[in-house]
Amino acid sequence: METKITENRFEEFEKYNILSDKDVFTKIWTDPRKVFRFINETRYEKYFYLLMFLAGVSSAFERASSKNMGDNSSLFSIVFGCVILGGALGWISYYIYAALMSWSGKWLNGVGNTSSIFRMMAYAMIPSILGLFFLFLQIAVYGVDYFTDFAGYLETNLVTNIVFWISFVIQMLLSLTTLVFMVIGLSEVQKFSIGKAILNLILPVLFIVVPIVLIVAISAVF
Repeated sequence: METKITENRFEEFEKYNILSDKDVFTKIWTDPRKVFRFINETRYEKYFYLLMFLAGVSSAFERASSKNMGDNSSLFSIVFGCVILGGALGWISYYIYAALMSWSGKWLNGVGNTSSIFRMMAYAMIPSILGLFFLFLQIAVYGVDYFTDFAGYLETNLVTNIVFWISFVIQMLLSLTTLVFMVIGLSEVQKFSIGKAILNLILPVLFIVVPIVLIVAISAVF
C-alpha cells in the first residue's frame, strides 16, 4: 500500500515537473512557458500577495510620471501615495482586467477562469517589479523633477544623463518582457495559441476604449 502511494506521488511529480521556489523566479527568464505551466497546473501562489502589491506600486508610479504629478505635488506625497494606495488598491485594476480576459476568452474557447488568470499575471509582472529599482534610482537622482514635464533636469551633467538613459532603456526592456510573459502565461492558462493570447489581451481594452470613443463622438455631434 505504501509503495502504491509513493508511486502515485512520483507520478504527480512527473506530471507537473515540480519546480522549487527558486526555479520559479529564475527559470521564468529562460523557460517561461514551463514555469507558467507549473504555476497554472499546481495553482502555485508563493509570494502572490507580495507580487501583486509591488505590481500595484509599479503601476502607480507609472501613472504619476505620465500625469506629471510633480507639477502640483511634493515628492513625499507622490511616493507615499504610490506605495501605500498603489500597493493596497492596485490589485483591483488587475483583477478587473483578469475578469475581462476570462470573459472575452470564452468567446475564443478559452478555459481559464478569473482566478487562474489573475494568478498568472502576478508572476508575469516580475520584470516590471524589478523595474522599480531603476525607477527609485532615477527618483534618487532627479527628485520630484522626475514627475514633472520639465526636461531641463536631463541637461544638468553627463553622469545624470547616463543614469537616466540606462535606467530608461532597462525599464523599457523589462516592460516588454512583462508583455511577453503575459502572452505566454495567458496562452498556458487559456490553452491558446500565441495569436489568440494576444487577441485575448487586446479585447478587454477594446471593450473599454470603444464605448468611450463612441460616447465622446456622439457628444461632439450633439
